[in-house]
Amino acid sequence: MLVVDDDPKIRELLRLYLARDGYRTLEAADGTTALELARSQRCDLVLLDVMLPGPNGLEVCRQLREEGDTPIMLLTARSGDADKVVGLDLGADDYVVKPFSPRELMARVRAQLRRRRPPENADPSLRAADLLIDPSAMRVVRGGREIALTASEFRLLYALMARPGRVFSRDELIGAMYGDDDPGVIDRTIDVHLGRLRHKLGDRARDPRLIGTVRSVGYRFLHPVVRVDSEAGG
Repeated sequence: MLVVDDDPKIRELLRLYLARDGYRTLEAADGTTALELARSQRCDLVLLDVMLPGPNGLEVCRQLREEGDTPIMLLTARSGDADKVVGLDLGADDYVVKPFSPRELMARVRAQLRRRRPPENADPSLRAADLLIDPSAMRVVRGGREIALTASEFRLLYALMARPGRVFSRDELIGAMYGDDDPGVIDRTIDVHLGRLRHKLGDRARDPRLIGTVRSVGYRFLHPVVRVDSEAGG
């Protein structure tokens, strides 16, 4: 785990709670060091303070998301929805408002890591035209090119493709993303994640071929879907 905060007391608190659950940690007190560590070490999750010296947490989040799909949880002292949406729009997977309950934080950490693991009894792979999603390998391929999705984006896409044509409300999609671990996110969270997912798939919101918006209701998958063997190449 990479813990990024300019307050040494918060870093130590997080280190202790992570160690109690058996996680090893790396620590950074500024944005530059955080980027260096994230690029040189393999991290399972990044706990990232927004207010940092050097590149701030939002800029660090943006760069890390452009370079990979490691889960990122933002730690922010701001509770306004607008600040949360900015972080999600830059690719964060979750956010925790300071002061936070360490127990709640650890529950969210565990939830993020669970979502990264393939299910023991994997659901079937699904194909729509040149788009294939393989849950056993947590892979998405379109036109022969693998697309890096976050765990949240992956779950959203699979939920939509599993029932093509069905309109999902935002509440239902929040359930698909978080399951029993729903942290109480706002509806706008779904719009942000869907916007990023569309961008990665090359699906334009104004002329969608894959994911359509049903005004004031939610979203649906537009293309017919077939089940295939759980091999991303097959």
